Amino acid sequence: MVKFSHGCWHPAPDTLIDWAVETVVAETRGDALHFVTSSKPINHRGDTLNNPTLTHSLTSPIDNVIHLSSTHWTRQKSVTQGPHFELYPAGQPERQSAIQTTKTAEGLKLEEGSLTASVDTRPKSFDISFAANGKLLTKLGWRSVGYVKQGTTALHPRANYLDPNKGKRWVTYQLQLGVGDKVYGLGERFGPFAKNGQSVEIWNEDGGTGSELTYKNIPFFVTSAGYGVFIPTSNYISFEIQSERTTRVNISVPGETLAMYLIYGPDPKSIIERYTTITGKPALPPAWTFGLWLSTSFTTEYDEGTVTSFLDGMSERDIPVSVFHFDCFWMPGFKWCDYEFDKDYFPDAKGQLQRIKERGIHICVWINSYIAQESSIFDEAAEKGYLLKRTDGSVWQYDFWQAGMGFVDFTNPDACKWYQDKLQALVDMGVDSFKTDFGERIPTGDVVYFDGSSPEKMHNYYSFLYNKVTFEVLEKNFGPNKAALFARSATAGCQRFPVHWGGDPYSTFEAMAETLRGGMSLALSGFGYWAHDIGGFEGKPDPALFKRWIAFGLFSSHSRLHGSGSFRVPWLIDESGEADKVLKHFVRAKHSLMPYLYASAIETHKTGVPMLRSLFLEYPKDPIAWHQDMQYFLGDSLLVAPVFNDHGEIQYYLPQGEWYGILDGKLRSGGGYVTEQHDFFSLPVLLRPGAAVFVSESGELDSVVYDWSRDVVLLVNWVEGMDKTVRIADYEKAGEFKLAVTVRDTKDGLTVNVAEGKIAGSFGIKVVNKSIESGDGEVTEGNTLRLKEGVSQATIQLK
Repeated sequence: MVKFSHGCWHPAPDTLIDWAVETVVAETRGDALHFVTSSKPINHRGDTLNNPTLTHSLTSPIDNVIHLSSTHWTRQKSVTQGPHFELYPAGQPERQSAIQTTKTAEGLKLEEGSLTASVDTRPKSFDISFAANGKLLTKLGWRSVGYVKQGTTALHPRANYLDPNKGKRWVTYQLQLGVGDKVYGLGERFGPFAKNGQSVEIWNEDGGTGSELTYKNIPFFVTSAGYGVFIPTSNYISFEIQSERTTRVNISVPGETLAMYLIYGPDPKSIIERYTTITGKPALPPAWTFGLWLSTSFTTEYDEGTVTSFLDGMSERDIPVSVFHFDCFWMPGFKWCDYEFDKDYFPDAKGQLQRIKERGIHICVWINSYIAQESSIFDEAAEKGYLLKRTDGSVWQYDFWQAGMGFVDFTNPDACKWYQDKLQALVDMGVDSFKTDFGERIPTGDVVYFDGSSPEKMHNYYSFLYNKVTFEVLEKNFGPNKAALFARSATAGCQRFPVHWGGDPYSTFEAMAETLRGGMSLALSGFGYWAHDIGGFEGKPDPALFKRWIAFGLFSSHSRLHGSGSFRVPWLIDESGEADKVLKHFVRAKHSLMPYLYASAIETHKTGVPMLRSLFLEYPKDPIAWHQDMQYFLGDSLLVAPVFNDHGEIQYYLPQGEWYGILDGKLRSGGGYVTEQHDFFSLPVLLRPGAAVFVSESGELDSVVYDWSRDVVLLVNWVEGMDKTVRIADYEKAGEFKLAVTVRDTKDGLTVNVAEGKIAGSFGIKVVNKSIESGDGEVTEGNTLRLKEGVSQATIQLK
């Protein structure tokens, strides 16, 4: 926590703050504003002495975004030293709105589209205001932009000469927060969903899900006031969100410079879409990743016989498995990572992988970028300079995980190629995906990077390089939109390399709830696809928790059974056998929804709007939606409310309208809270008013990958005047659509039109909240209209 003040009037002890109080230089420079602020007002010429300044720039890099930067000393290493985020990886989009800059006697102004940034340049009147369509969004006013010195004697010239770098230096922005404005995001955070009242540190750490520490710190937040803020540095950042000053979001970065992107919406989906234009859209994971992942778990004893018995057991119980994951001990102890199967447990590793793949199951293996001293490749890496070094030139070694381990230096291109060659050998054996674990325990003291990067900035940024270099191996082998990791650590931009999972929760209902909060918070930071350890990681879940978590896990974009010291096959958790049936039920339910889920995944890939969505992403004008943290949307049409107890009672919120339960076939009336009872085979999964989704009736649900356009039913939750286009992905061509159907409420009735592609096999239309009286097709049992193959349009009359 970084607090610089003691109440409203005084700085904290041993703290000096040079606040921006007056603009002393004000210029328009083409499409940018340039201005310099002093820390004392200028009453006479003598006030230009002993008066530290900040140099500021205001620009608009893309539509609906304003960039502000503020620098104290401009020629310091901390200003220019990398690493720097890879921004606009898909290219900077062309502007649709012109930029206009003006200077008057009272101030500077930058206008672009609906956004305005205004700088008050009158004496003793420093202020930067950000407005949209004439309405104030936020501002940096009195004592809100400053250069901070802690633990220094900076006011004494002699002390400055002797030790000018003594103490800590920071630049701070303190953004005004309006009445009732809420703040969300900042990466994966497991505590209260709204961040108001919290101190948040952007510093990746391995702390589990039950603490303020987190694996994925993202310097980006969304507000209920129609804007978001991105701080484009991988350095440590402190956010005091109404926790130091009750009307402000205080942002502080060590060093000499601070910058921010203010991103206007006005709705939160648009904010996230623009943020991911800046930092990158998520790649599209291959379809097979959406099926069930089964893991060996962490510290369990296993070999080929164990793995085979688990896969046989799942097959005997008719539970489809899409991916088998080998966790850490596929490699020998004390030798992680040598990237070689332990010959004592896996004497025929290549043959074993081939036998698993013949079952139609993909392979994932656990890795990290820490090379143990006893690893067969440690000496090679050390001698060639592929590991992080100390300032004396020796390898930076550590015992906190694997004995004597070193860290791969991903700023060295040769080290990247060497590391990728090790992974390529595994791909050649049959590995399809890598679980990129760890990446948070990155040293900052006495460490030197190959390219001279700042150790402090590299602490968080290391996760980006680690995941990017690994992802490139898979993308090279399998092609665009056919590569997937299972990643833990992250910083801004890591959403480009999915999938991410939520780390290590305890096996409790409380941890299940905090896992969801962490996932929704991460999703608001642009992460499109997400998974978690079904049943929790630490401890063995009791049968009730396991079955509730199964339902939650299978209604997430990605679903994995994983634990620490116990296997997660259902028959070892629940001796009654009910968990087997629950798992089969929800795996097949998810498979049947693949026409909807994969189309949603493509939209996430294109827009950056995540599959896991807090209620306010879909209902931003509903004030109650901004307070919901125990339910979510999966895609834009299905609301999911997990049950967080063993007895099955749940209370959840529904916005206005009629909501249809796709699992139980029941309608609920929205506009308030609903209380229900659910057994282990059920939970609220509700089709929103005015939505339509495809559900497969295919008999091929043993696999998550099948022809999603064949033998489907379109569930329509009719509302007056609805006009909805629903798509089905092409399962053979990643990222493309095979079928598009429009559903319109017209004066002639409900018109269903095949706009793209052709109907294949049985095509049904079920209006879930109305009776079908007649239509251009056969009305069958279940209030479903059946269209013949090749028919492209139908008009339905409803009672």
